[in-house]
Amino acid sequence: MRKTLRLLLKSAGILTIAIGLFLVIVFVVNLISNKSEEGRIEAYGQYVQVDGKNMNVMIQGSGEETVVLLPGYGTAAPALDFKLLMDELASFYKVVAIEPFGYGLSDETDKVRSTENIVGEVHEALRQLQIERYILMGHSIAGIYGLDYANKYPNEVSAFVGIDSSVPNQPGMDVKLPIKTFRFLKQSGLLRLIKKVSGDPYASLAFDDRTKEQMRLISNKNGNNATTMNEMKNIASNFKGAERLTFPADIPVLLFVQAINPSFEDWVPLHEEQVRSSVHGKVVPLDGEHYLHHTRSKEIAEGFMAFMKEAQAAR
Repeated sequence: MRKTLRLLLKSAGILTIAIGLFLVIVFVVNLISNKSEEGRIEAYGQYVQVDGKNMNVMIQGSGEETVVLLPGYGTAAPALDFKLLMDELASFYKVVAIEPFGYGLSDETDKVRSTENIVGEVHEALRQLQIERYILMGHSIAGIYGLDYANKYPNEVSAFVGIDSSVPNQPGMDVKLPIKTFRFLKQSGLLRLIKKVSGDPYASLAFDDRTKEQMRLISNKNGNNATTMNEMKNIASNFKGAERLTFPADIPVLLFVQAINPSFEDWVPLHEEQVRSSVHGKVVPLDGEHYLHHTRSKEIAEGFMAFMKEAQAAR
């Protein structure tokens, strides 16, 4: 018994030391990698001043009408992530990709990531750019922010287009998320390791190699940063605050939706319900993953332009 106990204690001690050494190595490698990668990140877009901080925006095209792109939660480098879609739209529109605080090359912020603050900051960025009338096009959680935005600034938003956008009544958004765990993964360097062993999410996509590399670098920099962790903390309250909101009836609403969502059987019906409040609303199911604009940018651009012609003809 005593021999067995001593052996177990010794084994436990060795295992504890091994785990500790492993974590130290991961932590140090992450610090060195962060420092090394910092100098390899290339500037793109332009900065505008919002609340005394730099918010990065990318502008492409020079059309008479403007499309403003808003990212989904946790998209590391929104302006690069939207590149394929921007390339499709830029021949016809002025396209503005916003990188909210904590995303892309924008600064972080200590302000609470409430819908009110996020919407106000995006609006201020557009005001600084002297953009007064535009179509909002948003991915994922931008459906919640865009809903609030369209109600606050109905004289500026000429239409809303969702790319597998969130809806206020989708189930499961009141779940308490393990924010401390996500912070630990970031601070310990384990997040970098997990990404490394999980494979390259951009490998099969149509981005050029340089863009893929930049998205990987910025993802390592921004992943689980304090600003986006605060946004995660406020997801439940932001969804709750949108429960009674509908898009203004006179704003055309077009929603491109993942045709088969493995998490929500009624994903398409939820979006069909949302567009009923609009005098000109339409839902377009598309085969693909949540980031539909990675693989269906051409269909999104063509469908969007056809929809806007129909909406304008109907007025």
